[in-house]
Amino acid sequence: MMKNFRKQFPLLEQYTYLNTAASGLLPEEVLEFRQDHDLDLLVSGSIMREQQGKVLARVREAVGGLFNCSPNRVALTPNFSYGFNTLMEGVSSSKKVLLLENDYPSINWAVESRGFQICYTRIDEFLEGNISEAMAEHRPDILALSLVQYINGIKVDLEFLSRLKMDYPDLLIFADGTQFCGTEDFDFEASGIDVLGASGYKWMNAGYGNAFFLFKEAVQGKVAPKSLGFNSLQGKYKPQEGSFIGRFEPGHQDTLNFGSLGAAIQLIRKIGMTTIENNISTLTGEARSAFKKEDLLESSVVNRSLHSSIFNIKGDEKLFQQLNLSNIICSRRGEGIRISFNYFNTSNDLDKLMEVLRKGKRTR
Repeated sequence: MMKNFRKQFPLLEQYTYLNTAASGLLPEEVLEFRQDHDLDLLVSGSIMREQQGKVLARVREAVGGLFNCSPNRVALTPNFSYGFNTLMEGVSSSKKVLLLENDYPSINWAVESRGFQICYTRIDEFLEGNISEAMAEHRPDILALSLVQYINGIKVDLEFLSRLKMDYPDLLIFADGTQFCGTEDFDFEASGIDVLGASGYKWMNAGYGNAFFLFKEAVQGKVAPKSLGFNSLQGKYKPQEGSFIGRFEPGHQDTLNFGSLGAAIQLIRKIGMTTIENNISTLTGEARSAFKKEDLLESSVVNRSLHSSIFNIKGDEKLFQQLNLSNIICSRRGEGIRISFNYFNTSNDLDKLMEVLRKGKRTR
């Protein structure tokens, strides 16, 4: 286990950072990679660029290794939205898609803009039951959803998705893991999810400009993406013409940003996913108890046994400004204030937050 991992994030010396749900912090090890990368490009030019295929292959292998997915079924994209639009462009418009109301716009907008038959269900304390009822009523071909909701942190039960896949084996499950990947150990191959995409700038702490998509083997015969470019057919894991993952990677790939994802995964490996998961889980439990005691959570969160490390607490603009003045970094989302805890946060961070919240309560 890597000790003193908080030193990777200098911002923590000045601020209480409770905003990974908006943007993860860039670790020093990733910064060092980025500096070395651009120095190599400066002094080597095309000699360095000739190594692009090897760099991307290593990143693909790192992603696949972390989430248990064969590297030849890992696509590297600049962000989740790009990859998800490419995916949906390859789905027949005759398909029926089940969405969650008020899910992340990059999911719902990409589906709604393409003429699919669409049905919806609600995000509340009965999320899994709502999905089951919608499946029985509408019989969709695809379920597209975020694993963790970006506004209030409601997390779908992954075991439920596995059972759903067993009950509806022809159903395709497309998942956005941007608010999930990097928070706990996850076995993609053993899951009920057919396609998982995630941007790396949040919980992976990989900086901007990188994302990845994982595919089950059977997806290739059911989705036909149309994108194509020179590098769609180049690289260790794109041996055949019309390579499936190559359809998600047209043109020259950015070795700086994808290499940053690889460096971030190396850091995750050093710290240990078990350590990361345990730290997040422990602090999430403490925070949830504290928030419930102060009546800061909506009922849909209080009434669920399963939850992520993202919370939307009751609070107005005045309270939000008080938090900012106390050097507590968070976000205004929905009708409240979004707080998110990563593995580098501590009980001291929670204590400072609660002190400001209680003070704000007394002054209202």
